[in-house]
Amino acid sequence: MVPLVGHAKELSILRKQIEELMVALVQPSSRLSVRIGTMIELPRACLVADQIAEYADFFSFGTNDLTQTTLGLSRDDVGLFLPTYAEKNIYPIDPFVSIDREGVGSLMKIAIEKAKSSKKSMKLGICGEHGGDPNSVQFCHTLGLDYVSCSPYRVPIARLAAAQAALKPEQ
Repeated sequence: MVPLVGHAKELSILRKQIEELMVALVQPSSRLSVRIGTMIELPRACLVADQIAEYADFFSFGTNDLTQTTLGLSRDDVGLFLPTYAEKNIYPIDPFVSIDREGVGSLMKIAIEKAKSSKKSMKLGICGEHGGDPNSVQFCHTLGLDYVSCSPYRVPIARLAAAQAALKPEQ
């Protein structure tokens, strides 16, 4: 999984290098199958996802970094002013805890539509702490993502939230 790709040409070059390394390092008789994909962490990547998808087998939304780059907020210092934002109803829920559906979520929807229009077989998921947040897992289900990934201690919460999302009638 290649991080921080913002241009299709980047992934094109890196994919070729990865494939060349695989040929050089893996025995030809090996049945090793490797998928090559990218994290979608930049707003630009969401907007050109159809182009990037030409060189990817999967996308994993790096929602923590996508939140930072979309909102222009740093996880490291947001705690200093986020309580004031919550009081003023700017961000009533910490966008690093639960996906900001209007901003980050809209970019994710665009990326999913573009990726699927370019490559129907594209596998899509998220990685990061949002994968363990029940509201974010529900949102990912409505987007049609294939998987969520999260910290090991959050796996039980994520599994329960995914099961509840799958059983919940469409709204």
